[in-house]
Amino acid sequence: MTYAIRTFDLQRRFRSGFGVHSLNLHVPEGTVYGFLGPNGAGKTTTVRLLLGLLHPERGRVELFGQPVAPDDRRVLARVGALVESPSLYPHLSGRENLEVTRRLLDLRRARIDEVLELTGLRDAGDRRVREYSLGMRQRLALALSLLPSPGLLILDEPSNGLDPAGILDMRRLLRELARQGITVFVSSHLLSEIELIASHVGVLQAGHLRFEGRLEELRTRARPRLQIRCDDPAQAAEALRQAGEQISDIDAEGLKVHLGPRSEQDINRLLVGCRIGVSHLAKESISLESLFFALTGEQAGELAA
Repeated sequence: MTYAIRTFDLQRRFRSGFGVHSLNLHVPEGTVYGFLGPNGAGKTTTVRLLLGLLHPERGRVELFGQPVAPDDRRVLARVGALVESPSLYPHLSGRENLEVTRRLLDLRRARIDEVLELTGLRDAGDRRVREYSLGMRQRLALALSLLPSPGLLILDEPSNGLDPAGILDMRRLLRELARQGITVFVSSHLLSEIELIASHVGVLQAGHLRFEGRLEELRTRARPRLQIRCDDPAQAAEALRQAGEQISDIDAEGLKVHLGPRSEQDINRLLVGCRIGVSHLAKESISLESLFFALTGEQAGELAA
């Protein structure tokens, strides 16, 4: 496997205690990689280290197998980035903002129309940026990052300011970029969005990587629950406890049980054998959000926007 991003024992700490510690990332080429964590986990610090905007105290960064060093930044020419608030010229049009960067990079003129089309700004390209909504500015910043046709796109909270339609368009665009072979590294707190676009994820908390791998691998870390509706939930709960099953919730209509070695069919047979009438059995889908909280120990209300 070849990697667009690898970090080796990467460390950068601050007096406040925030930073990253012994970070080892492995981002395969051609994937959408979701980099997740609560506020203060070290996501933006990591992004700045990847782009050479911060220097590590220890360790190193490799992009496409080449080191990112203060005296050799050539590999960064293959990287597009959107970090925090975009820097735009409000008195210029969207197209003119792109033209400034195009000239600096000595790119072909047609590339401007291509990125405006890609980001859904074709009809707004000649309007002044001061008239843009926050979401339109975010898309223009993404267009700027796509101008040099990068092999790696690093995005820090790219859905900020987008309305639901804009988020849907962003989701489609990132998937399309990955299909074209571009590696997309997305730092975000929007777990539901990452779940819909990413094939690989890294979960960061307090500067430490708690998990890294395929999304399917992350799902296997949680025990799914089985929802049961029956005519006697109390008797069903007692029968399942005596059989060694773990009950998580019980109410007047039914209960939930964590699935272990027994399958749904086995549990149904057990209850029917106890003369309990079962009207409904359904395995709960596991959200990435529930897995995130299980890994980090955070409460849902503590996840920062």
